[in-house]
Amino acid sequence: MRVEKKSITKIGVAAATLIGGALASSASALSLGGPPAPQPPVGAPIDGLTRTQLDRFSAGKTLYGMPLLIEDGLGPVLNKSNCRSCHSNPDGGPGNILVNHFGAVDKGEFTVLPGGTLLQLVAISSGCEEVLPPEANFTTNRITPGMLGYGLVEAIADADILANEDPDDADSDGVSGRAHWVTTFGTDDPGELRVGRFGWKSIVANVVTFSGDAALNEMGLTNQIFGEETAPNGDLDRLALCDDIADPEDHPDRAGFTFIDRVTHFQRYLAPPPQAPRSGMYGEEVFNDLGCNACHTSSFTTGTLTTDGLPLESALQNKVVNPYSDFLLHDMGLLGDGLPQGDASGNEFRTTPLMGVARRLSMLHDGRVSSGSIEDRLHQAISLHGPFGEGATAAAAYSDATKDDQYALFQFLRSLGRTDFDQDDDDAITLQDFEALLGCSEIDVVITPDDPCGISDINQDGLIDLTDLDSFLLAYEGVNGDCDGNGVTDLEEIFLGATDEDGNGIPDECVACPGDFNDNGVVDGGDLGLMLVAWGTCTGCPEDLNGDGNVNGADLGLMLVAWGECP
Repeated sequence: MRVEKKSITKIGVAAATLIGGALASSASALSLGGPPAPQPPVGAPIDGLTRTQLDRFSAGKTLYGMPLLIEDGLGPVLNKSNCRSCHSNPDGGPGNILVNHFGAVDKGEFTVLPGGTLLQLVAISSGCEEVLPPEANFTTNRITPGMLGYGLVEAIADADILANEDPDDADSDGVSGRAHWVTTFGTDDPGELRVGRFGWKSIVANVVTFSGDAALNEMGLTNQIFGEETAPNGDLDRLALCDDIADPEDHPDRAGFTFIDRVTHFQRYLAPPPQAPRSGMYGEEVFNDLGCNACHTSSFTTGTLTTDGLPLESALQNKVVNPYSDFLLHDMGLLGDGLPQGDASGNEFRTTPLMGVARRLSMLHDGRVSSGSIEDRLHQAISLHGPFGEGATAAAAYSDATKDDQYALFQFLRSLGRTDFDQDDDDAITLQDFEALLGCSEIDVVITPDDPCGISDINQDGLIDLTDLDSFLLAYEGVNGDCDGNGVTDLEEIFLGATDEDGNGIPDECVACPGDFNDNGVVDGGDLGLMLVAWGTCTGCPEDLNGDGNVNGADLGLMLVAWGECP
């Protein structure tokens, strides 16, 4: 892993200083309450939750992936038996499963047919299935949107979303977004109109309504929000034959919480996808210059009340959230799907939030963009915003942009969903990311957010120093011991100059007896047996004494040199 660095006295990290070099004391950061906290990884809870709230998050996550049973109220028609099947990247995130909508269109007028517009694909027994009615001459598909960070989105005040409205395009920029006013459910004051923000057409204003609607329409579970069962194709006689569970089917548990309550806790407390580097990329300037930010508003600050007027949990109050969406409806021209919902026309869609876009395998409402690299998918999705509709100007500007600017735009969009320090982009902070951090610490030029090392410069001060290391160790998922017992951890020792030629995260000076794999103080036949078991490709295993990723004759030679009692 390592080339040698200049020797540095082994002292506490908070006091360590290399005058004029890349290392700087982290004492100032620690005196202010510690190093900058890494952003929660994808799928983690938001910071600042109480122990009770964390317990509710965990309980909700368990139920999120647990299939409902027929005796629990599943069906009679449904798409899936649990939330995770659709919201799968990660739990609570977006998915790639398509759901089908249908209706009848005559001379431009859309008619909802009996049973609603959603075609449930599965039934709990034969004869209960929904079918596409013969009079249905319109169909469209939708993929599953995510809920990551949507407790914070719910906490955005209506007035802040309305501030971006321009229904008459008063500034003549071709963008005329408008709010979708919808009815709230499941509150102390149901029936009140609020600004919608969830769903492809902003048809839902709060998380509990989203939970109740999905439970009924996707799983057939009647609940305290929506208590009337969906009849197959609207046929009440068939419903009576297929469903004998009394409504509502969702009942409180011993703690007084229903299934809807539980999954709402989980979804409300989900952290937004991280963004690394957090700011300053040139690609965001390109994003704004092209006019993407006319709809994809970068940030909001949450208020103190939910959309239904209830007090917010302190962890959700006055927090900056970066959704890259205005949550308004826009005429998308040819990109519209033709399905009206509420006050939203067939051509209108809510601005899709871009937070986490780097992780999406399928893009656009119907998942039509799903192949190629992330750059390929982003190129297709942006290009399809034209030639008509409110995204056309930005799409044309993108088409005219230089290749360098397009590349910078892609790199910025790839940061939306990227975890701090995750240099290999595998959603895990491991020794490989530490090696990258170490290499970045040796760079003697100012690091910018556009540099590959920018993802490791958590405080964005232009260098990788002990403050960044302290933050990295908060996110590190591996073992970080103290092999010599001097109070400085092994990774800190290596960062401060100790060599680690075999790349195992332990300073070489601590390996007093290479080959003693069973730690009995002797290199003997027992250790030879362990080496033979590991023979071959074996990245990161202790038997790979020279750290080349293979256990072979070279490692056996090193073992034979150390044969016998350890010094």
